[in-house]
Amino acid sequence: MNTLAGSAAEPPLPAASRVRWLAALLLVLSLLALAWGASVGSTGFDSVLRVRDDAAAAQIVWNIRLPRTLGAWLAGALLALAGAVAQGLFRNPLADPFLLGSASGAALAVALALAYAALGAGGLAAGGGSVLLLQAATPWLARMGLTGAAFLGALGGVLLALALARGVQQTLRLLLAGVVVGFVLGAVRDLVQLAQPDVLQAMQGFTLGMTGFVGWDGCAVMAAVLAPLLLLSWALARVLDALTLGESTALSLGLPLASLRALLVGVLALATGAAVAQTGLIGFVGLVAPHLARSMVRCTHGPLLLLSTLAGGLLLVLADIVARLLVAPQELPVGVLTAVLGGAYLFWLMGRRPGAGGAA
Repeated sequence: MNTLAGSAAEPPLPAASRVRWLAALLLVLSLLALAWGASVGSTGFDSVLRVRDDAAAAQIVWNIRLPRTLGAWLAGALLALAGAVAQGLFRNPLADPFLLGSASGAALAVALALAYAALGAGGLAAGGGSVLLLQAATPWLARMGLTGAAFLGALGGVLLALALARGVQQTLRLLLAGVVVGFVLGAVRDLVQLAQPDVLQAMQGFTLGMTGFVGWDGCAVMAAVLAPLLLLSWALARVLDALTLGESTALSLGLPLASLRALLVGVLALATGAAVAQTGLIGFVGLVAPHLARSMVRCTHGPLLLLSTLAGGLLLVLADIVARLLVAPQELPVGVLTAVLGGAYLFWLMGRRPGAGGAA
């Protein structure tokens, strides 16, 4: 009754119109954030002004700052899309992209690749623990790279969870399998690091999240993954809407839940794997962005997926800029900053009123 009375007193914009306005606003803010990110660095905004006349400034802006900033946006968008799909699929507002073991699988694969490279190179003393040097330590690692290892590891973690859950028929079983796989693979990664302590320094950058090594190739890969996955998830939004009413209701609508769930898990795995492979483990973006989108407008999953994607990209770009500015000329790991800010937002959301976190 209160909701109806409030609506009658002040008629809101139609949901579709509000979604369009919010999407346009988030897109404009993202473009402004990209321009801001291109001007942040040790040489400041002067590098942008000297792009035409100074080859060094052009190199800094076009080959370092822009791909890093755009890569942060794309990674945030992928994680937010995966988070929105995960929360709809599991009907749980606390679900995040790493729920099915993708993060643990990626971290384990990177640790194994680094340990193998360390053994092949006779230790990491000469390389100083640098990820870039380790990629060229052995021929196969040079071809695949740590990004390829992280991507395969993320997909492997999800496939292991699917195997343990015996498919996607039972959502609760799949959820529990993801938790188990995450703990087990995380423990194996710890054992690898204990057995080969030389990889600890290189692993630190991956586990804390990093955007500084993202180049144009990484941006192209993430963009090529984001576009089709966003379209596919949009096409599957009706399934997520039906699942909010319960599985029995979804089945009564004639939806082939098993195959459609498998497609949604595929979207979740590929989006998470592509982002993690380029930027490492950046938490809370995939969890917070869907909540932020739902707080801006009440809508079905189709618009929610789009708004979450745009919000996630904007959030990670802003976090990356703040990480560069906060302790300049040093940099904070962006994953640490997103964890602090995302956790603070969720604390505020839960403390705003009883039950706010579940309704968000």
